[in-house]
Amino acid sequence: MIRLGVPSKGRLMEQTFDWFAARGVRLSRAGSDREYAGRVEGAEGVQLVLLSAGEIPRELAAGRIELGVTGTDLVREKLAGWSSDLVELAPMGFGHADLILAVPDCWRDCRDLDDFAAITRDFRAQHGFRLRIATKYHRLVRAHLAAHEVADYQLVDSQGATEGTVANQTAEAIADITSSGETLRANNLRILDEPPILRSQATLFAARAALGPDLDAFAAVLGLQSGGVSGRG
Repeated sequence: MIRLGVPSKGRLMEQTFDWFAARGVRLSRAGSDREYAGRVEGAEGVQLVLLSAGEIPRELAAGRIELGVTGTDLVREKLAGWSSDLVELAPMGFGHADLILAVPDCWRDCRDLDDFAAITRDFRAQHGFRLRIATKYHRLVRAHLAAHEVADYQLVDSQGATEGTVANQTAEAIADITSSGETLRANNLRILDEPPILRSQATLFAARAALGPDLDAFAAVLGLQSGGVSGRG
């Protein structure tokens, strides 16, 4: 039995259902929108499991599901060394978003990471504590800034509306997922003139421990490959 984890609500669930339907596999809820069981038609030996997108990376790594649809940002943030546990089977072409670093629009002299590094140094010297960056993506942001030799900052956890933390004076900058940038502009924030920390989209992942003939057969139904999923590195 292959357990397929899919986001349990919203646009991401709908687009996932459409993606599978276009490949001849129909996914649906078993009952009302409050139920988390599901049905699979068009493929044998597959069970649908409805989960939050944030739960899916850990459920895959723990072996409680064999396949899962979630964002690449969530996989890379939640699982250190994710590629030892998971295989990326297919980018799905929706759920696009960038993980970016944004600063107040009034920081006219802050255009790139070199400027940002200089500002963090000056901020610490002036205020006696490190500049605060609000984010939900600690692992990814810390690795990105270390790679660019930015050190004088502290990450503060944001579980709500990250864009509001600067106006609320609980952070001086933010690192967050954005698709259009409209919410950032509405909060007088500006993305640095740098490539995103990560470009994310909805992706079909497989648990590496589950690779084998059953997953090969299901991948063939979806038309994903010809050489066998189990042959992927």
